Amino acid sequence: MNALKPRGNNTQVSLAEVLDRLLNKGVVVTGEVVISVAGIDLVYLGLNVVLTSVQTARDCALESSGRIAS
Repeated sequence: MNALKPRGNNTQVSLAEVLDRLLNKGVVVTGEVVISVAGIDLVYLGLNVVLTSVQTARDCALESSGRIAS
């Protein structure tokens, strides 16, 4: 699969363009999985992932601290 096709639009978007958009905006993925037997939790898996570019992370850190990004 070399291109993604958005719904309702006839233009093709390459994987590189999708990754560029995701890294420029940033993505947060959170999830939990609990495996239990007879009501006893045996395994708990927690997932917190932040995917962004270094520049976007620095810009967000500067904005949240009240400084103006240069």
